[in-house]
Amino acid sequence: MARRTDRRDNIIEMNGPDELEEENSRNRSRYTHVRTGFIVFFFLAIVIAAVIIYVRLSLREFKGYKVIASADTVFEANAEYLEFGGNLLKYTPEGVSYINANGDVVWTAGVDFKVPIAACRGDYAVVADRGSNKACVFNVDGMISENTMPYSISSVDIGVQGAFTVILEGDDSNYINMYDSGGGEVYSFRTSIDKSGYPLDITISEDGIKLFTSYFKLDGVNFKNNVAAYNFGEVGQNAGADRIVGGYSFDDELVSRVKFVTNDIVAAFSDTEIIIYDFKEKPSERTHIEYGSDIYSIFYNKNYVGFIKKNDGETDSTGYVLVCYDLTGKEMFSYPFSIEYDNIYAANDEIIITGGNQCLIISKAGRTKFSYAFPNMIKSMIPSSGKNEYIVTFENKTETIKLKAEDD
Repeated sequence: MARRTDRRDNIIEMNGPDELEEENSRNRSRYTHVRTGFIVFFFLAIVIAAVIIYVRLSLREFKGYKVIASADTVFEANAEYLEFGGNLLKYTPEGVSYINANGDVVWTAGVDFKVPIAACRGDYAVVADRGSNKACVFNVDGMISENTMPYSISSVDIGVQGAFTVILEGDDSNYINMYDSGGGEVYSFRTSIDKSGYPLDITISEDGIKLFTSYFKLDGVNFKNNVAAYNFGEVGQNAGADRIVGGYSFDDELVSRVKFVTNDIVAAFSDTEIIIYDFKEKPSERTHIEYGSDIYSIFYNKNYVGFIKKNDGETDSTGYVLVCYDLTGKEMFSYPFSIEYDNIYAANDEIIITGGNQCLIISKAGRTKFSYAFPNMIKSMIPSSGKNEYIVTFENKTETIKLKAEDD
């Protein structure tokens, strides 16, 4: 008898259109999740790598350097240096010079000063003769104007567009005048010594619109210090003829230095504390930082302020300690050191201390970036435009150096 075969064993069941679409949708969803996970992982790996690189670079300590460029300079014991246009401004009683990153003198202006004082901001500088009447304005191309003030000069400051302000000393009054870069008078106002006191320091905002001044007044055997804020913009027009929009008084406290660290923030340095003011249109106190003991130096830039004082630490009481704060008054770090220093320069990401032939560069994280004793005495040291590059002025030459991991 023949065997019967059940043909149902050979039947292949096929999914319908709806079932196929559902399965395809699940596959697309799985693919999307996998692709998204891969992208997230890829970018997370990049972020982690960037953080690791940043941390390693911020903690990196350099041991040596190589000279990129060098130029001979004439030794002048009374020469002073300021950062100017990303390079150096050198000023002496015999004149003013602009020195580029290669150490070459780009130009020299032969202007005589008895006691030169200077201020720089960006590509502009003003050099004045303290106790006399001369004030000269420069940019990176040379001298813009030479100006004769109506009274003797005691202090100067300059804005980013070359407008400069001066404190002038009269017989029984003082004057605060502002001029454009060409020497044209923008404003002038008189301050009475009997009423306001003697102006100690002055600072102008980057845009040249706002002014902040410290006055010292002797009252019998006691003294009082006042700081006054002026606004020469629209807000100040409603404040009266003197344009004063605010002020603060201090008893038995001397505010000897004031500075716009940004266009809208002022740092005032007294003999006991640092006071930070917000000053967008009118001043308001943001925070204050007490020194705790006598200090030797102050420093500031657009990101932080600080001071150097004697190191009275419990474990190490030798040398000095540098204490750095952000502009909210929060301590960023303290750093003990022992070199006998002459100059301190606060760059955006680091602090440079020099003394004799020694230099010390401290990162904004409070770590040692570079500590070195050069063969020659250092007159000035500032960052150059290249990464880990610096313009170093010695007594008889100027070098541009690049830091290296190891010393030769």
